[in-house]
Amino acid sequence: MFKDGSVILFTGDSVTDCGRDREEGVHSPLGAGYPCMLAGKLGADNPQKGWRFINRGIWGDRVTDLYARLKRDLINLSPDVLSVLVGINDVWHDFQRDDGVSPKRFDTVYRLLLDATLEALPKVSLIIMEPFVLNAGEIAENRAYWSEKLPPRREIIRKIAKDYGAIFVPLQEVFDKLSETADPARYALDGVHPTAAGHSVIAREWEKAVFNK
Repeated sequence: MFKDGSVILFTGDSVTDCGRDREEGVHSPLGAGYPCMLAGKLGADNPQKGWRFINRGIWGDRVTDLYARLKRDLINLSPDVLSVLVGINDVWHDFQRDDGVSPKRFDTVYRLLLDATLEALPKVSLIIMEPFVLNAGEIAENRAYWSEKLPPRREIIRKIAKDYGAIFVPLQEVFDKLSETADPARYALDGVHPTAAGHSVIAREWEKAVFNK
């Protein structure tokens, strides 16, 4: 999957964004989250490969927003590997402002996003990550809502990954298990936005899924 000189592009919402630089330069900072952690570890472990890492996550994005900026922030960058983490805001925006994305539309637009990507970049490798929440902060205060609304999106994403032959990175069960022996807030204070420990878990699970570790 990762040939010499590969461009690895991360896209998604605030979990991916995590304060990344908005400059367009080759060496633009990747933020403080899992994309930076992965770029650091993989780059250090494989210096001869010449891999380039790009972060195009944007705070607050839903799958419809990713699709709207598809040309600028994905296709024009010609990645060899595309990693997508989206789905939380499709639920959260419904809860907060009645501006979410229904499961049916979520499925449709996610597939449109991948179809358009593969049409323009037929050799791109796909990595699809599972959205997750932890029982902390605002999520804990509205647990019943999230327990009902997020699982359908996770099932959709799992099926899409299978249908498109993408690598799937499971995260919800991992965080659920960790929360059995530690305070969930250790991994995400508000239940959504990971701490450094939470991002480290995501990076570890991504590497395991991608490299079969």
